[in-house]
Amino acid sequence: MRYEAVIGLETHVELATQSKIFCSCGGHSTKGEPNTRVCPACAGMPGMLPVTNRRVVELAMRAGILLHCDISRYTTFDKKSYYYPDLPCAYQITQWFHPVCRNGSVEVTTKDGTRTIGIKQIHMEEDAGKLVHDDWTETTLVDFNRTSVPLIEIVSRPDFRTADEVMAYLEKLKTMFRFANISECEEGAMRCDVNISIRPEGTEELGVRTEIKNMSSLSSIRRAIQYETARHLDAVERGTETLVQETRRWDDVKGRTFSMRNKETAADYRYFPDPNLMPILIGEDWIQRVRDTMPASVEEKTAEYQSKGLSEKEIASLTSERALCDLFDAVTALGREPKDAASWILTECGGLLRKHGQVMGELQIAPGKLSRIMEKVSGNEINRAAGRKVLEAVLYEDADPDAYCEAHNLGAQGDADAVRQVVLKVLDSTPNAVRDYLGGKKKAFQALFGGCMKELKGNGDPQVIRALLEEELSKRS
Repeated sequence: MRYEAVIGLETHVELATQSKIFCSCGGHSTKGEPNTRVCPACAGMPGMLPVTNRRVVELAMRAGILLHCDISRYTTFDKKSYYYPDLPCAYQITQWFHPVCRNGSVEVTTKDGTRTIGIKQIHMEEDAGKLVHDDWTETTLVDFNRTSVPLIEIVSRPDFRTADEVMAYLEKLKTMFRFANISECEEGAMRCDVNISIRPEGTEELGVRTEIKNMSSLSSIRRAIQYETARHLDAVERGTETLVQETRRWDDVKGRTFSMRNKETAADYRYFPDPNLMPILIGEDWIQRVRDTMPASVEEKTAEYQSKGLSEKEIASLTSERALCDLFDAVTALGREPKDAASWILTECGGLLRKHGQVMGELQIAPGKLSRIMEKVSGNEINRAAGRKVLEAVLYEDADPDAYCEAHNLGAQGDADAVRQVVLKVLDSTPNAVRDYLGGKKKAFQALFGGCMKELKGNGDPQVIRALLEEELSKRS
């Protein structure tokens, strides 16, 4: 008998806000020492009332729009009761009865084709704190900085059948949310619970379900799905164990899951409406304002860049990071050619970042400075090699392009008369190399060319030097 996996995801995404969901403490982007980003409200002190962060609601709506969801006109917050050391109130504020978004969908493409994945709902909630385990002292410390950092949870339908589909879905969410400035989606800011069961192909009844909790690494999620699918198959076909509905954890070192506890039900959490938070009424005008302020999507940017003559590879690289698109748009708005701008960002800046052990997401450069470097190169004020030197100084010393060129005498010496004087000087000072070249030793030309570049301190225009060398050597033949 052939079986298929049935997989559903609960994806938790930390939102890119400057403050928490119910208080003014710093949000995810605010770093600090443990327990320095916490106040009486998010620490669960008695009598401190929560106040909803409007930005959180709008980012949740933005996510819903991207995933083709229905935006709820009436949405509320509820208390989810459970005890854990990193949850100071012994309950989590979430949405159970009236989530902010419902009934969406997203298409994912793998080597097997394109499938539509249903989205059951998107709801807002607060994060818990962080437990820090010290095996050496056998103690556990609690950092409450993350407590009440805003999350959205995207609950999919059980529409996935393979790990490849899950990977494609998560990669697409990451790209969409980063591009729309909803979340940074770096590891830790995007976490996933995987629900998995198996059933005979062609049947509708679901099998015994396992939930694998709190995974943030895409490679680990893939391996966990593959392991758990095989475990379920062995249990069903070979009777290796009796499957029960439970929550399991993934051990990345051992490459297997381990049972944590029986799977809770809604009754275990004792959901009830939070009396301290009023319902939120969302009108059509508010939804339209959110739509109007959304950045261009990946698809829109792709179409725009195709019209500007960029290659598929260049487009894919630029749209991998919102900041790269913003830089490209700003540089081209200053008059630089699109192909040239893409080359400087992806090739020249990318090469320097790799040299310094960085990735493209860490690129920070003022568009005006990059545009000025490109302008100086295209105008033959400096050559490309000198341009790379200026670029490195701008990236890592915050240098001014014009001042740096002047201070380091980086003029490209593209003027033919100036370069001719250097060529004549080199020819007169190296008669043996001239004689060798005229005698048929072509390698001597490279020695003469190198002498010219040395005189020009590496800043000469190679084409001008070669042309003048050939002209002056022909006169001496």
